[in-house]
Amino acid sequence: MNGKLRIVAAAMGLLAPNLVCVSALAQKSDGILRVAHFDSPASVSLLEESTVAVNRPMMGVFNNLVMYKQDVPQNSPRSIVPELATSWAYNEEGTELTMPLRKGVKWHDGKAFTSADVKCTWDLLMGTGAEKLRINPRKGWYSNLDKVTTNGDYEVTFHLKRPQVAFLGLLASGWSPVYPCHVSPQQMRQHPIGTGPFKFVEFKPNEYIKIEKNPDYWKPGAPHLNGIEWVIVKNMSTRTLTFLAGKTDLIYGVTPPVLKQVKAEKPEAICESTPANVSRNMLINRAVPPFDNADIRRAIMLTLDRKAFNDILYEGKGTIGEALLPPPAGLWGMPADMVAKLPGYGDDVEQRRAEARKIMEKVGYGPDKHLSVKITTRDVSYYRDPAVILIDQLKHIYIDAELQPIDTTQWYPTVMRKDYKLAVNITESEVDDPDPMFYENYVCGAQRNYTNYCNSAVDKLVDQQSVESDMTKRRHLVWQIEQKLAEDVARPILFFPEGTTCWQPKLKGLTVMVNSIYNGSRFEDLRLED
Repeated sequence: MNGKLRIVAAAMGLLAPNLVCVSALAQKSDGILRVAHFDSPASVSLLEESTVAVNRPMMGVFNNLVMYKQDVPQNSPRSIVPELATSWAYNEEGTELTMPLRKGVKWHDGKAFTSADVKCTWDLLMGTGAEKLRINPRKGWYSNLDKVTTNGDYEVTFHLKRPQVAFLGLLASGWSPVYPCHVSPQQMRQHPIGTGPFKFVEFKPNEYIKIEKNPDYWKPGAPHLNGIEWVIVKNMSTRTLTFLAGKTDLIYGVTPPVLKQVKAEKPEAICESTPANVSRNMLINRAVPPFDNADIRRAIMLTLDRKAFNDILYEGKGTIGEALLPPPAGLWGMPADMVAKLPGYGDDVEQRRAEARKIMEKVGYGPDKHLSVKITTRDVSYYRDPAVILIDQLKHIYIDAELQPIDTTQWYPTVMRKDYKLAVNITESEVDDPDPMFYENYVCGAQRNYTNYCNSAVDKLVDQQSVESDMTKRRHLVWQIEQKLAEDVARPILFFPEGTTCWQPKLKGLTVMVNSIYNGSRFEDLRLED
């Protein structure tokens, strides 16, 4: 990485306090935004959780060093802007990323933000600090990070073991807040302290999460809302009714059938449908019999009818892909013509199922001897519904499956312990980039590698694409990896759904991101206008 690739934040002025326009300062700050929220998280610690159930409510409590610009729908390196950092620059080798920090920023408890907080945060994430996270789902993101050093109170340097083109994008994710050095991880689970536009108020499990305006926010004029209440309603029909009755202002995850109801009963509502970068997929625990048998895993892969999942659940409006969200919404996934040629994809479902039955008969199963198993899944409709379809599809190859729903508070511990045989899962692309997807979910020993998949050749390709700065060459390496993941039945991807967000007309300033549901909830620019 030569000097021409040195990155300096040209957008730093966008966030400078002295450039906040007079019209924004003059806007009236008013109103409590009420969001119809789908689930109750295990805690409110962003660094320790993996569900959007905590990401959306808590993103506004914190700031990042850098973030994806909140009014740009598609996340990309071009949309990254400074936040707690004022700029950034790499050294000539691309192994040191130095960031001057914003002065005058205070934590919600009045303590000053300094470089020590940045170092403490990434020491937590790397597992090298005195304090430890109970669960560290994104530790794999920082396997290439050697250390973080400080230069006084207002400059930090990230020292990488090798160049990594995606590193800045990881820092920009909504999952990459800066934590305070003086607050324990235990407290952050129950009452987080941030520097963001909103302050945490209360989390009442299965009822609500409340945050309120930070009157001392370092960015003058923001936020415009007095607060946000995330009303937890797990049942989709009931959740939709709160929106139709005007009791909530914003609802996410509206499916096509429900969208018809919203349009019919509340035509003034604003609804925006976008591809969702959260694949519905299947987990096969290859460490336990009989699924340690590669033939049985292949038979399961062959019986999958991805089009049926998409047609039944999303009226055909989702997308079929492999590990990464396909174009045009996704920046890195395989194009459709390549996806169709992957093993287990394509329209030849009955032919594939005939082959799968022969495989099952070869290993001892058949019409008179079925394999019985439980399908473990999170007890949320987005998980349960595809699990029910999967149960039906497995019947075609002599597998009798029973649904085993798990509460959200136990779901991630269950799959991290690998306490299942077959499961239906949702895998998040927190950043639309290959590095977080592969390092978090597929490399040998990764904490969220729930299936025990391990292929050293794939790991080498993952490292190779991570270093590659030529985007065309990197993309082709990524496609090689996707090809191999499909062949190995690493984590069979069922489909990528289409997500719809609906809001009342009085809500202004919302941008729905098309390739990440995790990076667009700072909400400091939202307004409620009657």
